Amino acid sequence: MNGKTAVVLFNLGGPDSLDAVKPFLFNLFNDPAIIKMSQPMRWLLAKVISNRRAPVAQEIYRQIGGSSPLLANTKEQALGLERMLNNAGGAENFKCFIAMRYWHPMADETVASVKEYGPDRIVLLPLYPQYSGTTTGSSLGEWHRAAARGGLAAETRTVCCYPRDSGFVKSVAALVTKAVAETGFTGKVPRVLFSAHGLPKEFVEAGDPYQWQVEQSVKSVVAEIGADSLDWQICFQSRVGRLEWLRPYTEDALLQAGKEKVPVVMVPIAFTSEHSETLVELDIEYRELAEKCGVPGYFRVNTVCADSIFINGLGELVGRALKGPGCLVSGKGGRICPDNFGVCAFADQV
Repeated sequence: MNGKTAVVLFNLGGPDSLDAVKPFLFNLFNDPAIIKMSQPMRWLLAKVISNRRAPVAQEIYRQIGGSSPLLANTKEQALGLERMLNNAGGAENFKCFIAMRYWHPMADETVASVKEYGPDRIVLLPLYPQYSGTTTGSSLGEWHRAAARGGLAAETRTVCCYPRDSGFVKSVAALVTKAVAETGFTGKVPRVLFSAHGLPKEFVEAGDPYQWQVEQSVKSVVAEIGADSLDWQICFQSRVGRLEWLRPYTEDALLQAGKEKVPVVMVPIAFTSEHSETLVELDIEYRELAEKCGVPGYFRVNTVCADSIFINGLGELVGRALKGPGCLVSGKGGRICPDNFGVCAFADQV
């Protein structure tokens, strides 16, 4: 295949200053994929929530230098992927772009940059391994709206999910194996807590495949490690509001480990780069909780970031998307979600 291909990496985005925290939060809560309410009520509620949560969130970002590192991490991933694709020896020329959902560069900005590049093809690649309508689904919807507004009409291929992709799985497994070996505990096997960002339970009951895909990622990582005696558990963090979220909650898993006097190795299984949920929630808040409830040792595995194994896996996903017969592929080509998950990206195509 000859010509130019633009690869657009999707991620959440994060405030680049303390002043950006409130508008970032407003963008988040004004997303219909997050707050399922019609306008103008969603706009009004987003205003109330962002005003109320801004001081707390600003303090969180103040603890990590006053801004989110997510864009810098994503740029490193984009550069690594672009280098890998262009060094693969083919005639195709690749250029990677970044589209954040809730802060800059957002979809409209990236559409303009991609249009200026003039690609023959576009591959949309989320940096969320597990699909959810609140993350990948929301980003894809906003991208297509922005592309229509900006008159970007190049052939577009989409990678919707890759929870069991070998690059992602092998990268996480290597990080977990290294962390478990370095805990230094004898006699007590550390408990590996695979912590994923939570989601309201009602979203999953309505057909979102996120929880199922997280489970697939964890099972694949555990199988890759090959440790039959590995003590592991899935848990969910970052719960907000009054709705019931996916359980078990990460704080409850830590309380149980404290009761059993078991050291823990915390693995951010749904994040591919560092941001406030890892650098503050996992590194500071949950560490403090672990100490208070008697966990004898607390260790946190880094996200995969620009690890070469992970980046090579992303490159293979891009290649699969370009060679596939359809415009939508998963980590295995076609639909991987059970039929009862109607929010799966393939749901309206089967």
